[in-house]
Amino acid sequence: MTSESAVAAVDPDDVERARKAAAAADRVVVKAGTNSLTDEDSKLDRVKLDKLVADVMDLRREGKEVVLVSSGAVGAGIGHLEQTHLDRDTDEIEESQALSTVGQSLLMRHYTQSFDRYDQTVAQILVTGKDLDSPERLRNVRNTVETLLEWGVVPVINENDAVATDELRIGDNDMLSASVALALDVDLLVTLTDVAGVYTGNPKRDSDASVIEAVGSNYDDVRAVIGDSTTTDFGGIQTKVEGARDVAESGCPAIIAGSAEPDVLARIAAGKSAGTLFVPSTGETDE
Repeated sequence: MTSESAVAAVDPDDVERARKAAAAADRVVVKAGTNSLTDEDSKLDRVKLDKLVADVMDLRREGKEVVLVSSGAVGAGIGHLEQTHLDRDTDEIEESQALSTVGQSLLMRHYTQSFDRYDQTVAQILVTGKDLDSPERLRNVRNTVETLLEWGVVPVINENDAVATDELRIGDNDMLSASVALALDVDLLVTLTDVAGVYTGNPKRDSDASVIEAVGSNYDDVRAVIGDSTTTDFGGIQTKVEGARDVAESGCPAIIAGSAEPDVLARIAAGKSAGTLFVPSTGETDE
């Protein structure tokens, strides 16, 4: 396993500038993965979901616009129908698509109820990769989101798994959230997951693994670290890193952090350390 010493440190000044830019972000995409929303039986975990909503509302109270990209529809469908013969990596695409239609309605019901505690209106938007690849469809999605944000609504975006195919197999919305962030010209992408960030090894197998503070000029080192593991539970970090890197290369900071961390989004909004920070490569974080 690659050791922490094999990952070079990013210049502290660059890290500090990126943190300040993240804290000053006016428009934020927050992506929540399936494991951050469901329990061990794949049922929606209302405690986890309520915490996510509370964290999002921390940003809203700061006057920030928030777009929430949420996974969890297939997992919620599995748990609700107790389809124990399936798992989140099932090759039965047709069954996964059907399960997503059950889980998506549950997901939005819980989101609506949870956001209602703060008198915050939410809206559901289901898209596919083709919607973001087509200029006309992308324009329609962008116009809809812009209107909702003007109204003070929090858009909740998810993959339209009922008609998607390849998207069900990889990424768990990681690349979708990056594409949404780029399309909407956001100031920050935060990917929340069930681990505390990008590690120097598989934290579920390597007790010496530690969180990498920042990714920037050391990207090749980080890519080598995550490439050392082919296990499903750790391998899922690859698409998260790729998505965050794509956003950082556009000049926008990105962060991968643990959804269970206390006040995780409030910490980011305060310019404090949280998870792994992806430093923009264009220098656009300068004040």
